[in-house]
Amino acid sequence: MKTILSRYLIILFLCIAGSAVGQDNKLAIVAHETGAPSSLNNSDLKKIFRGEKQWWKDGTKIVIAFMKTSTPTGTEASKSVLGMSGDELNKHWLSLVFQGKAKAPVFFSSEKELIDFVNQNKGAIGIVHKSAAGNARVVSIEQAPSL
Repeated sequence: MKTILSRYLIILFLCIAGSAVGQDNKLAIVAHETGAPSSLNNSDLKKIFRGEKQWWKDGTKIVIAFMKTSTPTGTEASKSVLGMSGDELNKHWLSLVFQGKAKAPVFFSSEKELIDFVNQNKGAIGIVHKSAAGNARVVSIEQAPSL
């Protein structure tokens, strides 16, 4: 019984944590044609945007494009995808860069600039509102199976 309840709670947590980038929600993951797969699971998505995963399976370096955390999109993306405030996200990345563990994301003030950057840079990935994605390549997010 404990095992079933534990599994249910884990799946529920994953669904809630990843719900902001699911099919019926406001945010979209955009990526360059080279590197990123057509779909990602929530766990890999978080690893990428936390700097824990730095290479795509094809060997292309992951380049993270993120909206400035002072923008509404940046604030929403950091909270819903990573579970961090904007300040926490900035501190997290400063720490990684200072320790030499990762290259800093490229931060943008507008979603159009972010999308243009992603479209022009192999391995690039970013988060924007679905309404701003336009013709950009959108990566689907695999949701945890429901019980």
